[in-house]
Amino acid sequence: MVNKIEQDHQRFRQIVRGKIRKDLRRFISRGDMLGREGKRTVSIPIHDVDLPRFQYGDNSGVGMGEGEEGQGVGQGQQGKGQGQGGEEEGKHILEVDVSLEELADILAEELRLPRIEPKGANKITTLRDKYTGIRPVGPASLRSFKRTYREALKRQLAMGMYDPANPVIVPIKNDLRFRTWNEVKKPQSNAAIVYMMDVSGSMGEEQKELVRLEAFWIDTWLRRNYEGIESRYIVHDVKAAEVDKKTFFSIREDGGTRISSALVTCKELLDAHYDPSEWNVYLFHFSDGDNSSDADNKLCVKLLREQLLNRCNMFGYCQVASAYGSGSFLGVLNEAFPGGDADERGPRLVTSKVGGRDDVLESLRTFFKQGR
Repeated sequence: MVNKIEQDHQRFRQIVRGKIRKDLRRFISRGDMLGREGKRTVSIPIHDVDLPRFQYGDNSGVGMGEGEEGQGVGQGQQGKGQGQGGEEEGKHILEVDVSLEELADILAEELRLPRIEPKGANKITTLRDKYTGIRPVGPASLRSFKRTYREALKRQLAMGMYDPANPVIVPIKNDLRFRTWNEVKKPQSNAAIVYMMDVSGSMGEEQKELVRLEAFWIDTWLRRNYEGIESRYIVHDVKAAEVDKKTFFSIREDGGTRISSALVTCKELLDAHYDPSEWNVYLFHFSDGDNSSDADNKLCVKLLREQLLNRCNMFGYCQVASAYGSGSFLGVLNEAFPGGDADERGPRLVTSKVGGRDDVLESLRTFFKQGR
């Protein structure tokens, strides 16, 4: 019975996975996740999964009451609420919890993303508990059934108590065995993500929603590839400052834009906390492409070329459409780095343009198709 239930559960998960993959673009572009994100799961509404119901079968004499043959149970009564009832069948919406790891795998399958290969000397040694042995004492939660059974069987065989015709094995206290552990050193790949965003007056709520959607999926994919992730957030107009996640997606200013202020703050953050020999660093900047001057554009190019690109796995620039921004900074980067400042693993500077929610999926593919 347990195996049957497990098989049914696995089949249901495969159906859910197929529904999510089929509607992945809709989930991304419309933000169709309910926003109830937990520690490792997110709730997603799945449409058109048939709900189980009883049906009338060929069981003569079974069942009483009103109703026609073949009519589903519970569908013959109309509600007694106010107003006239509709005649169309309702759409079934089933809310399921999906782990972020599984969500990332679905994203990778749909976009055909390669797994990220951590760069160079990026290993940080951490201590992990590893179960390596057996001992006769320990907590009940670590009891080893197999070893306890084996000890009881050996004892009964040695004492002549084992009856093959009635093979009952009853462990006693001296038969109990428990798993033991030791602390072992394990290398762990870590990554730091620095999100930067223009919060000047030209970046409205619609632009921030595009950034929120893109940042969620960026974070989901990178966490699938690294055991340790730290996310930092920088906002800027003509000045830049590090903020928390909630402030990052809610703050709005009315000033102008100086993109170099964010890059300088990012450099200082990396200097203070993230040695490139120990961390895989990912930098993402979101803007409508409006900058204060050509002089600041040149300063940005200099900071990227001399200070940032050589210490990060990738610098991703995402330009979101705005009716008030000039959109010129994307051209500045493409002209200054026509090959994306590529190394043997591909371009380190990657740009994308998001004109609306339907472009988010392609933007993610652009950023991660190289597997950096």
